[in-house]
Amino acid sequence: MRPPIILASTSVFRQSLLEKLAIKFATCAPEVDETPREGESVIALVERLALAKARAGADGREQGLVIGSDQVALIEGDIVGKPLTRERAIAQLERASGKSITFYTGLALYNAATGASEVICEPFTVHFKPLNSQQIAYYVDTEQPLYCAGSFKSEGLGIALFERLEGRDPNTLVGLPLITLTEMLQRQGVDVLSPAPNHA
Repeated sequence: MRPPIILASTSVFRQSLLEKLAIKFATCAPEVDETPREGESVIALVERLALAKARAGADGREQGLVIGSDQVALIEGDIVGKPLTRERAIAQLERASGKSITFYTGLALYNAATGASEVICEPFTVHFKPLNSQQIAYYVDTEQPLYCAGSFKSEGLGIALFERLEGRDPNTLVGLPLITLTEMLQRQGVDVLSPAPNHA
């Protein structure tokens, strides 16, 4: 029997990414304080929070492989969050115009049965085209990226904002590095390219 797989996230974006792997999984909402610690690097932050979410998702479970993920975006050394308003989205994209934003995604896999865990940080960089005010306003009004860090949806019209993408796995940009995740699952005995034993 394949161990249960649990995604410790309520993000519809991460859920849709995990569905690409054609494996059964459950979801849960991990309760984790996401406040950065003083002097903590971005990489340390996302790795710590990804593992904390995976462990929180494993709480009370005797078995299961729990996936945790956390993402932070940086532009010119500053953390870029979700804009939440049209005005902030426009301001974020005006700042990003002609520049690069690096996304740091922490990914953790926690084995509830053994206590074994693995955690990594996967970077991904987006290089923006020079954009004018009309283009930025049109994009924000068309796609409404108010709940997306960086104020864009790369899986939609947001792709038109970029000159190029730089990274190992484009899924990382949306919040779940699937290439790395499949490698982690394989090390825990789950091959996504094989049928689950109870389905064989």
